[in-house]
Formats: sequence, C-alpha cells, structure tokens
Amino acid sequence: MFRPADEGRASFKFTLPENFLMQERIAKEVQHGRFLAEHGAGEIWNWESPAGKLRWARRVKMLSGHLGVGMTVLELGCGTGYFTRELARSGADIVAIDVSPELLEVARAICSARNVHYEIQNAYEMSYPDAVFDSVVGSSVLHHLEIEAALREIYRVLKPGGTIYFTEPNMLNPQIAIQKNVPWVKRKLGDSPDETAFFRWPLRHLLEVTGYREVRIDPFDFLHPKTPVPLVDRLNSLGRVLENVPVISEFAGSLYIRAVK
Repeated sequence: MFRPADEGRASFKFTLPENFLMQERIAKEVQHGRFLAEHGAGEIWNWESPAGKLRWARRVKMLSGHLGVGMTVLELGCGTGYFTRELARSGADIVAIDVSPELLEVARAICSARNVHYEIQNAYEMSYPDAVFDSVVGSSVLHHLEIEAALREIYRVLKPGGTIYFTEPNMLNPQIAIQKNVPWVKRKLGDSPDETAFFRWPLRHLLEVTGYREVRIDPFDFLHPKTPVPLVDRLNSLGRVLENVPVISEFAGSLYIRAVK
C-alpha cells in the first residue's frame, strides 16, 4: 500500500523565485478554498441540483471506470471529497491532494476510507518520488493551474504506462467563455480569480509535447446544472445525441481528457 512521506504536511517549497505569479496564483486558490468551505462548495460547483447530480455521476464513471485494486492513484484537487469517496470504492489506494486545508478538512469528514490518504500539496512541486502513481485523475482542477507546469509535474510522478483522466470546462462553450473571461460574472458565479477553461486542440498539443501519448480529448455535456426538474431527463437525452453531432459537439460544456505516459 502506498504511504505518503509526510501525510498532512504542507509541502510548498516555493523555490522558484522566477515564478512569482505561480506562487501568487496558489495563494489565491488557498483563499478561494476557504471561501468555498464557508459558503458551500457543492452549491457553488453546481453538484447539488437534480441536473447537477446527474452530471456528477457521469463524471464519477469517467474518472473511476479504469481503477481497480492494487493501483496507486493520485486525485489532484480533491476539494471537499465529492469524488474521493467514489474513487475509493474502486479498491485502489487513493492519495487525495489539495492546496486548501479547509477543503481537506471537509473531505476527511465526508470520506475516511482506509484506502484514502489526504495531503496538502503544491501541484507544481509535489513531494512524491518519480514514477509512483498508476493514474492521476481529477474533476475541474487543471483549469485552476498553470497548466504547463502542472502537466510536467503530473508526468513526473506517473509510472511509465500510467494514465491521466480529467474532466475540464470547454472554452468553446458560450457560457463557459463568458464565465471565465468576464471578471464580474466570474465573481458572481463563485469562480476563483485565475481559473480559466481549455480549447481542446491546443491542450492536446501541449499534452503531446510534454510527452504524453494516446491523447484523447472529447467534448461532452450539454446538460445545464440549472435545468428545471421536469426537463432534466429530456434535455439530458438530447445532449447525449448532440455530443455525437460533428461541429455542434465542439460547443459542449466540458472536455473529457485521457492520455498515457
């Protein structure tokens, strides 16, 4: 079983003086984590509505379907543990990390499974040795990070043949584009100051030049979390159809990202 070197210890080294903006970004995310813990992360992240619960359940399958007993898995940006508990059901050893001590405190209360270990970690400079994880997974976390630095560090801690599975917002979706680029909308919807979204083709290229192979990025999810209850099933079915329509599918709300080291 995987044992973190210093469970619960903050591992921020901040040894890169040239990356002041990166340090500042982490500080903002820590502050945002405190806000989420105080104001209800589930509501802000839109996981609590009937449509939101359907969207969450689908992501659980996307992120955990490949996991199994004997695997060592890193959950990047576990937040309040919404996905951690479900990942733990796979029987894999889960190392769940976040920058926010407040969110980790909530996560520990939600899921205290024996195969889950929580740690405060800096995603750009993790304390783990090279090639230790079979898979790295996360929901809506990469868009909070300086993506090039994060992908390099994830690559470092993955075993050869290890996989990544992420779901992230799609910048081609009109609402996402407004939400991530208009500051007052971002504040109103509870986003952190620096979070963004991804265009899938530049992200694919970045993954490939970082060294990942078998890169697959698919747009998905047309179901809005605020969909009225009587319309949820109908619009969910329609959305699944639209995901398979060329051109239209590119405007879905999220991206499903997979790759191999």
